[in-house]
Amino acid sequence: MTESTKPLNVHAVKSSRSSHSAYDSLMRYARFLGYGDVHVKFDEKTGLHAIVAIHNLNRGPAIGGCRFISYNSMDKAMEDALRLGYMMSYKAAIVNLPHGGAKSVIIKPRVIKNREALLEKFGEFVEELGGRYITAVDSGTSPADMDIIAKRSRFVTCTTKSGGGSDPSPLTALGVRRGIEAAVKFQMDRETLDGIHVAIQGAGHVGYYLAKELTARGARITITDINTNALQKCIDEFGVDVCRPDEIYDVNANVFAPCALGATVNMDSIKRMKATIVAGSANNQLAHSKYAAVMKEKGILYAPDFLINSGGLIHVAVTYAEGTIQESLKKINDLYQMTYDVFERAASEDLDTHKVAVKIAQERLNIAR
Repeated sequence: MTESTKPLNVHAVKSSRSSHSAYDSLMRYARFLGYGDVHVKFDEKTGLHAIVAIHNLNRGPAIGGCRFISYNSMDKAMEDALRLGYMMSYKAAIVNLPHGGAKSVIIKPRVIKNREALLEKFGEFVEELGGRYITAVDSGTSPADMDIIAKRSRFVTCTTKSGGGSDPSPLTALGVRRGIEAAVKFQMDRETLDGIHVAIQGAGHVGYYLAKELTARGARITITDINTNALQKCIDEFGVDVCRPDEIYDVNANVFAPCALGATVNMDSIKRMKATIVAGSANNQLAHSKYAAVMKEKGILYAPDFLINSGGLIHVAVTYAEGTIQESLKKINDLYQMTYDVFERAASEDLDTHKVAVKIAQERLNIAR
């Protein structure tokens, strides 16, 4: 098989018993998440093995980033695409964007023969979907990569020519900062971040910009990352404190901000947390949705991740619609009130904040349907 664009129910899995079991499990997972369609592209000439998971088109064409990273198996890549595409639908809906949610994954080959040719082939894949999916930068891809993809597809954003800057990370950080401010106001009745101690897990693109946003407003930062160069950059520029990765949950902070991997909010980390607010940029922070209720019982206020980390998506959508940076900034600053409204509704309905945020997104998806 040299090249194909297929929905999820193709013979993309070898016919061994274990592969059939994994395939069946992924089908059940896709149905559980309410998937529309998932497409797979193989091109042996360039080494392209790609997935586009289109979760929902009720509100408009699906938009979501393209990951270009290594995976242990096709199953793991498919699971990642399904999980992330589903969350993009909720993220777009809760902030009232005219888009559905999707995610694409390019499985990074051990040896990349010709990166440009591979990305051009991916661009052809995106174009074949006829505008159902709009791609953007994500882990492992850059604005320069989007330029290459744009040679073969109209349905691309985050190119180097995109208005207002091609890197959505600073805008994501802005939204998270606004979410933290809403949480500090609701939980602590504080109007400013001056003197607020935030423990940031992850000093990557968004973690770095979040530290910049927070220190500029007088917050104290303790940050951790496995990348010592990224940590040193934060020390040099912002004068932050640092700790080892396994110590971040024990920091006596007001706010814990997960900005790295998902699923770091679990029973163990909740037991160790000193913070009374959890608000960060990482996707899928909860190892299970039940942990939002656990935090509620412990008096920890959780700012739903797919709401406060939507700044980058907002900017990407505005840019794709040829809007201005001023439009992006206005919509992102509105996340303060949106987040505060979720807290108030959760309190009035005696529900955890994650459940309320999901309800709001589902209501808007149903209205669109």
